[in-house]
Amino acid sequence: MGAALARHFLTAGDRVVVIGRSRAKFDALCSAAGDPSTAERAEFIAADLSLLADSRRVVAHLTARFEQIDALVLAASFIRTRRHMTTEGHEASWALFFLSKYILVTGLAEQLRASDRPIVVNTSVPGANADAIDFDDPELTRGFTFGKSNAQQRRANELLGIPATRTNPDLSYATWGPARLVRSSFAGDVGIGMKLAATILAPLLGQQPADAVRPLIDLIDN
Repeated sequence: MGAALARHFLTAGDRVVVIGRSRAKFDALCSAAGDPSTAERAEFIAADLSLLADSRRVVAHLTARFEQIDALVLAASFIRTRRHMTTEGHEASWALFFLSKYILVTGLAEQLRASDRPIVVNTSVPGANADAIDFDDPELTRGFTFGKSNAQQRRANELLGIPATRTNPDLSYATWGPARLVRSSFAGDVGIGMKLAATILAPLLGQQPADAVRPLIDLIDN
């Protein structure tokens, strides 16, 4: 879905910065655009956003390079059904799905504030229970389950809207998830059941990424 968004806004003539782990995917995206000006308006930052040092490096790069950011889309994903520690000593899902987003949202606050109509779109499905976060053990060192981890990340990302908008009342902050399955790659370390479901059901019932992100495009443009 991130690639579909990048394609749309590059085609619209906007400047787009893509943060990810695969330079090859970015190069393919630019080639598919078929517009010579794309190379001038597209930039790639290689980063593993499950590492806090990489997230901070991305913020440092963007703040040094850009005075203004109109839209920040938080869409990095790698599904893990089991607890995994990063080389920095953090639980990987918590680091990727919340800590990196906190660093990006707070670290880029000045650039977002410089925009007339700034928006943060966080692809974290809304609707988690209010008590989903274990504030005494946010990295779930005890009793980790995929369901508990997922709910905690979602609730934390809802709450991230509070510090995001507290110092910038002009900022729009939205948590969003697609209404149904999307035909896209399924990155993650998951069980055979989830892999089979994604492989079989997505082609049958899923929508194309370009259709799935249409609500996000409308949010950003409006």
